[in-house]
Amino acid sequence: MPQTNSSLWHFEEESQHLHRTPDTPEATLLDEPTSGLDSAASYHVMSRIIRLAQQHSRTVIASIHQPSSEVFELFRNLPPPLLCFFTLNGFSCPPMRNPSDHYLRIINKDFDVDIEQGLGGEMSTIEVINTLVKSYKSSEAYQQIQQRVNEICQKNGEILEKKCNQAGLISQCIVLTKRSFVNMYRDLGYYWLRLAIYIALCLCVGTIFYDIGSSYGSIQARGSMLMFVAAFLTFMAIGGFPSFVEDMKIFSGERLNGHYGVGAFVVGNTISSLPYLLLISLIPGAIAYYFVGLQRGIDHFAYFALLLFACMLLVESLMMIVASVVPDFLMGIITGAGIQGVMMLNGGFFRLPNDLPKPFWRYPMYYISFHKYANQGFYKNEFEGLNFPNNQIGGPVSISGDEILRSTWQVEMGYSKWVDLAILLGMVVLYRLMFLGIIKTVEKVKPILKSFMVHH
Repeated sequence: MPQTNSSLWHFEEESQHLHRTPDTPEATLLDEPTSGLDSAASYHVMSRIIRLAQQHSRTVIASIHQPSSEVFELFRNLPPPLLCFFTLNGFSCPPMRNPSDHYLRIINKDFDVDIEQGLGGEMSTIEVINTLVKSYKSSEAYQQIQQRVNEICQKNGEILEKKCNQAGLISQCIVLTKRSFVNMYRDLGYYWLRLAIYIALCLCVGTIFYDIGSSYGSIQARGSMLMFVAAFLTFMAIGGFPSFVEDMKIFSGERLNGHYGVGAFVVGNTISSLPYLLLISLIPGAIAYYFVGLQRGIDHFAYFALLLFACMLLVESLMMIVASVVPDFLMGIITGAGIQGVMMLNGGFFRLPNDLPKPFWRYPMYYISFHKYANQGFYKNEFEGLNFPNNQIGGPVSISGDEILRSTWQVEMGYSKWVDLAILLGMVVLYRLMFLGIIKTVEKVKPILKSFMVHH
């Protein structure tokens, strides 16, 4: 059953490349489309690829790893000439042997074994290769190919200039954004599973704090609920770390081949994730917001969702930085969780800002932690404009939301909640730039370190 599923996946993946669209090229390159499949599955996959290529008039150039006799015979223009060529040079394929295996053994230089010739003599692999090369260069087929190449290279009597211009930055960003978006859509663990978990968590929050009311006791309950949203819901973004690591592996390989730049990768990854993060912010956020009965007004919910969206995007940016520095799956999750745990601890809820030890924890850690701005933005959005009954003896009958922000939560009231949102978005940009800078630095440092290790 695993083999069948694998072959079906290969068929779906490879066949998608062959369906004609207005902007697709005439030729398709397939790199080992049968890798990981048995001989039967390989044959069916390759047969289907050939039928699709004929149906859509496409040229398919494929590299095949250890093809079976049946798969080898599918390359209709290859087996007869190859069989004749090797036979004429004294290296005919014995009966009942796979031709591709025979040819590979004849020209394999990894093992210095003498090759038996048809006339009874023996030759080294290097001698065999030289004999085949010399024979080919003196053949009529070689002359015909050279003539055809010269004809193609000539246009109006002028030799065509070789152009290897890379796609522009905008084109790279568009292609990478589309590819990343589709990959995120297909991978259930990337965002869809997290969306389900977020909905379940917000249902729990909504039922525990259901219809919180406006009593004096609801002040602490509102603060706790908003802190949970700002801290623990965003903490769940580390669930995407395995997918980040896989993205980094693919990027590393394609970057080494010079397919695109670091900036295009960062932009593509960022833009493609925005719709999913917005969906995760809106649906679970609405469940939690309206079940609890937070401050009414679509403007208040819109800010709540935007702030949650900014926090999600920021944590993803943080985890991308971790993935670029600590590519190991387990160590990366531990590192990301540790960083968020420290930020959460000194974000202004578990220990009020004025009570934080000033060296290190208040200055600078409190201002570096994104939870500070997330908590204060949520608090301002919820408490400003509300009034609560005062249960304290000898005090006023009611207490305003502004007073609660100042005295209970020690929120900085010198600027509006929109500034908190702007700071978080600025931190997102900063984290992405840090991610870009780390990748570029690693690219420059790695060759130096390798050179140093070689010489020492």
